[in-house]
Amino acid sequence: MSTDARSTVTLSDIARRLPSMAVDVPSMLRSALGMLVRPGGKSSVGLYFQRNAHQHPDRPFLRFEGKTFSYAEANAEVNRYAGVLVDRGVHRGDVVGVLMTNRPETIFVVLATVKLGATVGLLNHHQRDTVLAHSFGLLDSVLNVVGAECQEALDTLAEPLANVLYAQDLDKAARDADATDPPVCAEITAQERAFLIFTSGTTGLPKASVMTHLRWTKSMAGLGGLGIRLRGTDTLYCCLPLYHNNALTVALSSVLSAGATFALGRKFSASGFWDEIIREKSTAFIYIGEVCRYLLNQPAKPVDRQHRVRLVVGNGLRPELWDEFKNRFGIDRIVEFYGASEVNIAFVNAFGVDRTAGFGPLPYAIVEYDDATGKAKRGSDGRLRRAPSGGVGLLLAKVTSRSPADGYTDKAASEAKLVRDGFSDGDVWFDTGDLVRDQGWHHIAFVDRIGDTFRWKGENVASTEVEAALAQADTIAQAVVYGVDVPGTDGKAGMAAVTLYPGVEFDGHALADQVYARLPGYAVPLFIRVVPELEQTSTFKSRKVELRKQGYQPDGESTMYVLAGRADGYVPAYDGYAADVAAGTCPR
Repeated sequence: MSTDARSTVTLSDIARRLPSMAVDVPSMLRSALGMLVRPGGKSSVGLYFQRNAHQHPDRPFLRFEGKTFSYAEANAEVNRYAGVLVDRGVHRGDVVGVLMTNRPETIFVVLATVKLGATVGLLNHHQRDTVLAHSFGLLDSVLNVVGAECQEALDTLAEPLANVLYAQDLDKAARDADATDPPVCAEITAQERAFLIFTSGTTGLPKASVMTHLRWTKSMAGLGGLGIRLRGTDTLYCCLPLYHNNALTVALSSVLSAGATFALGRKFSASGFWDEIIREKSTAFIYIGEVCRYLLNQPAKPVDRQHRVRLVVGNGLRPELWDEFKNRFGIDRIVEFYGASEVNIAFVNAFGVDRTAGFGPLPYAIVEYDDATGKAKRGSDGRLRRAPSGGVGLLLAKVTSRSPADGYTDKAASEAKLVRDGFSDGDVWFDTGDLVRDQGWHHIAFVDRIGDTFRWKGENVASTEVEAALAQADTIAQAVVYGVDVPGTDGKAGMAAVTLYPGVEFDGHALADQVYARLPGYAVPLFIRVVPELEQTSTFKSRKVELRKQGYQPDGESTMYVLAGRADGYVPAYDGYAADVAAGTCPR
């Protein structure tokens, strides 16, 4: 999110919007109590869902492709699923891996697992081969529920996956299972784990970040109840993949906070988006920035304003698109937020101020950073240095008993994200790896990601993972991967600078086939720069800073290629390619 459009948020900006919040004050006060939950308190995802089912049994909970499940119907199905999971050896504290696409059964598996006090590990169904095997390995799951639609991904594993229960077999067995609430659901405490959310982190293969019921409850209260503020009559549409924290935590918690309805989309379709919104009677939806851009790129149609959407929630809506998006589609409120799977704080645009990622009540610091390393700078006294007011810096979140850093399943990776003794002896801060602008009044605007991870198509891409895939190509001797700005797009497009083995020529078709076979589509680099050699620092690290600054501009020493799609592979760079990428016409 560029911050050029709004450098500060003033008290008058907030005051002007307070009257419109008056109708939500009673529900906001109730939600505020959720922020007081203690680690040992009885609070869990499954319990909130179960309470809604008993309080509003006939209210619609889930809509999917024209079919509706009431809260009572969904709760009974979830309980039956839970019974089958118990029969398969799942108990409190265990991990259940889930490899499924967006459909009601995925939601039922998730809720059944957390009702038992077990932990859900939702895997990215775009992953393949060694990456998918690595992710399953991190889970250490007692059972893995796999949808038939993900069989092709499963077939790429070198070793057969153990403890597999296919979703269709689970559903069949559930028909004769007990539909009563499992007693353990009422005993689960907030400090227990709910989800393992996969993230690229800053380097290497995916990491599994921990989402406890405590963090989920606070998200429900803070983001959902105080920020987003759905009502019981609302229907929130979500076509983001359920393995995304935006879907699993933000969207689901907001719905359960209000006892509202969750409309699930199988996948995003720019041309059919508003038709599905209208069919599902949605009054809200969750987005990532690319969704908004693709919708704006569609030709204007009557359905653009024939919907009942009153608010949208998400992250990554660029400020230059904010007003156009709001006006074209008649959206009253845009609830932009900042957060991440492993980060222990969040910001949400609770006051409805335009072009901001919102307000964050928990302690944080915006500090100066080293452009080469991406780490926080320290002064001669060994302490961190805060960025100037209104300036851009690295966002650090303070670790406290009320906002702990749950980190990853890998303890070493968790420790690597902590900054200790930052401003005083003994203080601890979580390094988000993100650059933000301090807008004042506890508001921030997201500026960029730093480190070895960049974001493209709403997904985090680890450069080391892409480098490993390129290194397996027969022609490539070395590869350095980084993200570059493409005007008119959100995030960073993947680019690689590569050297070739002596005596071989660049083969764009073969390279595209190889990287597509090893990487999810969003991680395949759009730009390849073939260079004579790759410079390194004295510590043998590639000079990515200089490469990022150069971007995809031509020079006299290298040859540029661009991705024309899987069928055509990499072709010589041409004028207008960046515009084609922004328009969504290339690569195909």
